[in-house]
Amino acid sequence: MNIHALTKLTHRPNSFIPTRAAICLTTLAILGCASPKDQYAASADAQQRMAAEASADTKAGTSVDTKETYLKLVEQMQRENLWFASLAHIDALEQRWGVSPESTRLRADALRQTEQAAQSEKAYRRLMGTPLEGAGYRGLGLLAGARSNYAEAVLLLKQAQRHAPTDALLLSDLGYAQLRSGSTDEARLPLMQALQLRPDSAQAQANLALYLELTNQQEQAAAMMDANRMSPAARSAVKEAAQQLRRGGTVAITPPPSAGTPVRDEVAPPLVLKASRSSNLIGVRTAIQSNPAANASSTTLSPISISRGTP
Repeated sequence: MNIHALTKLTHRPNSFIPTRAAICLTTLAILGCASPKDQYAASADAQQRMAAEASADTKAGTSVDTKETYLKLVEQMQRENLWFASLAHIDALEQRWGVSPESTRLRADALRQTEQAAQSEKAYRRLMGTPLEGAGYRGLGLLAGARSNYAEAVLLLKQAQRHAPTDALLLSDLGYAQLRSGSTDEARLPLMQALQLRPDSAQAQANLALYLELTNQQEQAAAMMDANRMSPAARSAVKEAAQQLRRGGTVAITPPPSAGTPVRDEVAPPLVLKASRSSNLIGVRTAIQSNPAANASSTTLSPISISRGTP
């Protein structure tokens, strides 16, 4: 099986696309007046992306004699944000071993991350009645959130919670969706549970800080952000998000890392519904404080963008 050839034909998506028209205009402007420095930066990004894909090629060249090994390979590619490449490998996996709930979940996540929402929804629905039904509900909840239908997202994420009651990231997603749907009081419980289950989770920290700001508990919010050494940019994002929610506006998060940077859990930006694995395949996110460089990255607000996630 020539997995190398498949991977080389893929590229990494820009998962967060706040406003297509704005991005297109910005891109044209950049191309129209690009300096040699800009070109060198773009070249460096391309080289980093190629290095990430080459790493995936190396992993793909290892033994894939079993279905379980191949599933782990695809999961690793998705953790590195190689969503398009992972779709090619899922095709190869299913051709060799057939369709399974595990491969369907991976496909659904990849389709969602590559902005193929309709196909992703169909794949998540195929998980109903399988051992990964909870992952199906979670994915459908994230898709509902991406449509800004937070009331539906809450209902679906609650269904997912029944299958994985101790999944901290799922609880954080649920609490965030409740904040966005206007159910501020209800959001307190899952957000507190998320932080106590995963005190090192940057996502849980940011979402609870948002709740505290939104409920006029600024001193508690500041104390928590101090304790977790959140960057000034992240603090500003939390405060601005709370202000926008009070005004009934939309909230989102930072742009994604550069195309050459694998999306790892410790650089996952806050204030967004993030996908985690199903209860038996939960992705790991480490704290911002374990990676100060990640915490120092820019955090801005833009029109609603839900995704990534996750791993």
